[in-house]
Amino acid sequence: RLHLVTWNVGTASPPPDVTSLLQLNSLGPTMDMYVIGLQEVNSKITNFLSDLAFDDPWSIFFMTVLSPLGYIKLSSIRMQGLLLLIFVKHIHLPFIRDIHTQFTRTGLYGYWGNKGGVSIRMSLYGHTICFINCHLPAHMENTEQRLDDFEKILEMQFEGENIPSTLEHDVLFWFGDLNFRIADYGIHFVRESINNKRYSLLWEKDQLNMAKKTEAFLKEFIEGPLQFKPTYKFDLYSDVYDTSEKKRKPAWTDRILWRVKHLCQNASKDEFSEEEQTIFVTLNNYVSHMSYGISDHKPVTGTFGLELKPLVSVPLVMLNPEGEWSAEHDVIIRYSTVPEFLSSAWDWIGLFKVTFRHMNDYVTYAWVEDDEISSDKDSKQVYMNAAEIPTMGGEYLLCYYSNNLQSIVGISEPFQILPSTTSTEKDLTQEENSWMQKPDNLESRAE
Repeated sequence: RLHLVTWNVGTASPPPDVTSLLQLNSLGPTMDMYVIGLQEVNSKITNFLSDLAFDDPWSIFFMTVLSPLGYIKLSSIRMQGLLLLIFVKHIHLPFIRDIHTQFTRTGLYGYWGNKGGVSIRMSLYGHTICFINCHLPAHMENTEQRLDDFEKILEMQFEGENIPSTLEHDVLFWFGDLNFRIADYGIHFVRESINNKRYSLLWEKDQLNMAKKTEAFLKEFIEGPLQFKPTYKFDLYSDVYDTSEKKRKPAWTDRILWRVKHLCQNASKDEFSEEEQTIFVTLNNYVSHMSYGISDHKPVTGTFGLELKPLVSVPLVMLNPEGEWSAEHDVIIRYSTVPEFLSSAWDWIGLFKVTFRHMNDYVTYAWVEDDEISSDKDSKQVYMNAAEIPTMGGEYLLCYYSNNLQSIVGISEPFQILPSTTSTEKDLTQEENSWMQKPDNLESRAE
């Protein structure tokens, strides 16, 4: 289950609550993955430079909300006001590989990043998936510019890298503030149609719907029905459309579309067996969220079911804590790998709290080669120094990080570390701050 958010936040700070936006109170099964695409994140130059050094407020906000629920930030990419975040449940980490990020500037003839696209791609259980968050040019008359820019973004993402092009991915999600408007109709007709909930009267004049009928590269993209009010432009903190002097005509600027590669390849076949399909994408819900008023756009979410026939079903690394763990003595980790796994001298095993936020949010780590104490044909053992083990104890897990694959390829079951009888106030402070710090020797060695 994948929950995708697109929201032009208009340089605002995060709202006090996103429970409904993320469907955290949903009665159904919990989400496996959250994909959050924001536009117009505060991108003043001072903010942007500080955000390069530290996580921006929106990333910290979503990590704070989702990490206690068992999600970690898998990857993120920022280009000025464009931000794309992906959070995933722990259980899926060993089956997500080959993560890459990319951005394409289209503002000011490609020299400025106020418009463009940011992407994250990955292999999920052996299937290639790509997410593109876009902010395309504004204004009614710029339809062609929007289409040209998106075509450029599609062509330039991952260009020259040993990665499939965006359209070669098994599934491609395209979303963002795409800025397409409602053509021809006057503002009074548009507002009356909205007030009477006769949205279908406006669909045929939606510029994106019109372009999908004529532009070959758009025809393969699928979108759910627009059965919610246009999401732009509102007075702040209200559900009233623009009352300023400009009186912008309402439009569905904020959209979520997707493309499944095998459907495109087999569109020309007369017969196509479902047995040949290895991935199914189902849209379960496509809605706007009118209660959020920090921006002149309303957020839009799409909830999807991804049914995958796993091409990868065994973790590359299996690892477990040995014996009883506490800060009273050195501790042992045992791990084994599948035959085809290529380890590296830069691989490491991290000790994490079960509510860890991202890959660098470890308490401590061990190098798999430097800290090895035994090895046989079936498994290896590495140790962690007692001085590095949290004295307060608690629930933790172990993750194996592959430098070659730039991802976590093995994760243990959660386990208990027993509290030490000699914990000190200093230890408490050190543990509380550990998620903010990355040891210098791991960072320099990774470089």
